[in-house]
Amino acid sequence: MLESAQQPEERNHPLSALALVTGATSGIGRAFADRLASDGYDLIAVGRNTARLDELVAAHPDVTVRPLAADLSTPEGIDAVAAAAADAPVDLLVNNAGVAHYMPLADLPAEKATELVNVKILAPTLLTRAVLPGMLERGAGTIINVGGMIAFSGPAPSSVMPRRAVYGGALAHLLAFSQLLAAELEGTGVRVQALLPGVVATEFHTRQGMDLSAVPRMSAEDVVTASLRGLELGETVTAPGVEDASLLDAVFAADLAAFGGQSPQLATRYNG
Repeated sequence: MLESAQQPEERNHPLSALALVTGATSGIGRAFADRLASDGYDLIAVGRNTARLDELVAAHPDVTVRPLAADLSTPEGIDAVAAAAADAPVDLLVNNAGVAHYMPLADLPAEKATELVNVKILAPTLLTRAVLPGMLERGAGTIINVGGMIAFSGPAPSSVMPRRAVYGGALAHLLAFSQLLAAELEGTGVRVQALLPGVVATEFHTRQGMDLSAVPRMSAEDVVTASLRGLELGETVTAPGVEDASLLDAVFAADLAAFGGQSPQLATRYNG
């Protein structure tokens, strides 16, 4: 359980706990960094904007904040952060970094497709791989993979815009990756969470040239609150804006029903 700094006697994490947060200089990542620092965590804060990293360091003088400037859309950036993660006793990994490449696949430049896959698939995979040995050795640790409700949008008809096959596919990967990894790590003391917010009031859509000022949006701080409470509740999938959790249960039950409903015999609808 992750408690506030006002209740140190009730913490279950050590006073020297270390969190690594990617995309830590804005939006959900900054909200995570601020909350965790206020809870007494030391931080490895990863971002591309060095001025914002410096500001984050200055904002939290009571804990150790190690700024790490790296671009997770590149192999070199991923390698640098993975090396830092492997060398430090990371107790909590927040794979939050993202890129806003919303567009149909036919219009998506190859370099942007590569950036998106690197940031939302390759980086979380390799950073998780880097921290896991230490977590398993200590018998404790937490991995949070920040995706989004777009992970559920695969069946959406063509009338639903914007089209975003690669972006949505990447978030769906994070969901399945988190669920399968949680099962792999059952009983080890290492927890995994897929965090799936809806539309959040951050710079993310502005960078895409989208004006969502008139759209109701959740705050980044509320997303972090939901994540930490979801961990306390033992959730593997946390959807901050979904009031009826049975909807999520129904989706996952249907997934398993379809998986279990297969047969080595050709389905009759494909005959003749």
